[in-house]
Amino acid sequence: MTAAANSVPWEFQHPMVGEATFPVEEVRRDFPILHQQVYGHPLVYLDNAATSQKPRAVIDAISHYYERDNANIHRGVHFLSEHATEEHEAARRTVQRFLNAADKREIIFVRSATEGINLVAQTYGRKHVGAGDEVVITAMEHHSNIVPWQMLCEEKDARLRVIPINDRGELMMEELPKLLSKRTKLLAVTHVSNALGTITPLRKIIEIAHSHGVPVVVDGAQAVPHLKVDVQELDCDFYVFSGHKVYGPTGIGVLYGKRALLEAMPPYQGGGDMIRSVTFEKTLYNDLPYKFEAGTPNIGGAIGLGAAIDYVNHLGIDNIAAHEHDLLIYATEALSAIPDIRIIGTAAQKAAVISFIIEGIHPHDIGTILDRSGIAIRTGHHCAQPVMQRFRIPATARASFAMYNTRGEVDALVEGIQKVKEVFA
Repeated sequence: MTAAANSVPWEFQHPMVGEATFPVEEVRRDFPILHQQVYGHPLVYLDNAATSQKPRAVIDAISHYYERDNANIHRGVHFLSEHATEEHEAARRTVQRFLNAADKREIIFVRSATEGINLVAQTYGRKHVGAGDEVVITAMEHHSNIVPWQMLCEEKDARLRVIPINDRGELMMEELPKLLSKRTKLLAVTHVSNALGTITPLRKIIEIAHSHGVPVVVDGAQAVPHLKVDVQELDCDFYVFSGHKVYGPTGIGVLYGKRALLEAMPPYQGGGDMIRSVTFEKTLYNDLPYKFEAGTPNIGGAIGLGAAIDYVNHLGIDNIAAHEHDLLIYATEALSAIPDIRIIGTAAQKAAVISFIIEGIHPHDIGTILDRSGIAIRTGHHCAQPVMQRFRIPATARASFAMYNTRGEVDALVEGIQKVKEVFA
C-alpha cells in the first residue's frame, strides 16, 4: 500500500510527510489508554473526532491539583486557594497564547464548545437579533451550531438562512454574498466539519461577512486539535472549542471573544464570582473574564486543558497536522481501493476525518463488527443530520485520526472492513 497523493480520488492541497519524520511511537507511549486489548485485540482508537485520549502529562496535572492544591479560587486568602488560582489563571494565559488572543480577558472558560455557542446566542444574540432579522449558518454545521440559533430565531421571530454545500462537501461560497443583507445580524460557521472533514475557507468567509458589517462566530471544536488557529489573523469575533477534543479533559471549553464585544454583552448566568457587589436593589457585575464565569469553575479541567495545550505545543501543531494529513492520504487511498465503499466528503481541503458507507451494510453493523476486532470508530449521523439529508443517507461510519495513530492502524481498519464485507457477502 502506498501513499501517493495523486492516487486518491481528489486533489489534496497540503504537504505530506511520512511517519519517519514524526515520533509517533514515542507519542503513543505517553497515552496509557492505548496500551490495552479489546476483545483480545490491540485497541485501535479511531474515534478522535468524538473525543481524544489523554496523555500522561494531562492526567498527572489533574491528579496533582486534586492531591496537592485543591481549593476554591479567586476568593481565598490561604495558600491552597492562592496556588489554585495561580494555576487556573496560568491555564487561561496558555489558552490566550495558543489562540493568539490579544488579551487574556478575551478567554472565557465554559463547559464545552456547545456552551460557548449558547452563551453567544443568549447574550449577544438576544441583544442584537430582533423580529425580521436573519442569522446565517452553513449546511455542514454540528447540531450545536444549529439548534441554539434556531431557538434564538424562534424566540425573536427571526429567520435562519443556510449556506449550501456541493457534492464534495464544500461550501458553495458564491451563495454567501447573496445571503447577507442589512437584516443579517450574525454568521455562525464551523472551522472544520466533524462529519465531512472539510476545512472551510474561514478567512474569506470572515472578510465577506465583515464587509457587510456582520460578526462571525466560529465553531473550532474540530479545528483546534489539528490546525494552527490565530484569532487575530482570522479576525473572527467569537471562537469556541472543547478541551476534550484537544487531548484535555471533558467538561472544559473555551469561548474567545473580542474584548469590546464581550464587555458590551450582558452576563450569561448569575451567581458567585461574576459580581462586584450585590444588594437587594442592584448588582454590579465583575470585569472580564469573570463576568461570564458564574460559580465555582472546573478548576481541575482548566489546569488539565493547559497541560494538554503545553503537550501539543511541545510537539508542534504543524508537525501534528502533517502527520495526520499523511494518515488521511494513506487511509483515503486504502479505503478507496475497497469495492462498494463510498467516501462522503471529498473536499480539497480536509482534516483527518473519513466518513464512508459500504453498499448494502448499515454503518451501525460496520461499527459493531469492527469493535469486535478492537477497532473503535463512530457510526451514526454525528450530530449533523442535515449533512446526512444532503447526501441522502441515514448515517455514515467515520474514522478520525489523531497524533498517536499510525499507518499500521489504518491497515488494521482496512483488514477489519474486509471482514465486515465477508460477513455480509
